[in-house]
Amino acid sequence: MTTIERLPPVRLWIRESGGAWYGVAECDGRLAASSSGRTREEAERVLTSCIPPGAPRTAGIGPSDFADDAARRLAALEAGGEPDRGFELAPEYYPEPAASVYRLAAAVPPGYAASYGGIARAAGTIAREVGRLMAGNPLYPLVPCHRVVGSDYALVGYRGATSGPDLRDKLERLRSEARGFREEVELPGAGGLRVFPVEWVLAKADLEGDGGGQPELW
Repeated sequence: MTTIERLPPVRLWIRESGGAWYGVAECDGRLAASSSGRTREEAERVLTSCIPPGAPRTAGIGPSDFADDAARRLAALEAGGEPDRGFELAPEYYPEPAASVYRLAAAVPPGYAASYGGIARAAGTIAREVGRLMAGNPLYPLVPCHRVVGSDYALVGYRGATSGPDLRDKLERLRSEARGFREEVELPGAGGLRVFPVEWVLAKADLEGDGGGQPELW
């Protein structure tokens, strides 16, 4: 694990795209963190919170093809686009198994969800570690953490919550992405990770009527 003192510096960029604002933390042409917000200030605040405290950083000033391209791609993802596999993560900020966990979660397409346990098995770690990484997700909207749920399809862990408005927000995000899929599928090139229709998650939440109940991470 790279210590804070040895983390390379990042440059923080803020860009507007598609009517929203996006933050991009760049480390030598690789992504260290990302954020979205309704205002420039919100995107900047969230991006700053995604960088480890004490890690060296500077404000991006002037033109940047990297920031412009990243903002366009992040906007497409937040609008419901298919997973973007073109981002390269800064390895100093994402040692294993974090890098594999975030890449696998980023591969879950709209209309589907994955379980913490499923991602854990594909990444060679444990479900609780996946839950911890999703709760502190520094790569939204590249990593759609709302698409990761319990193995029994229960809502859990969005922004670290186990109940309340954050899980209701997670439910509504999934509801907006429902596409009528009916079967579980295996994602190609994702270590055997299987994803299932969000309708299965919605059905459980509607049946319980409280946003998820007690989850089974595995």
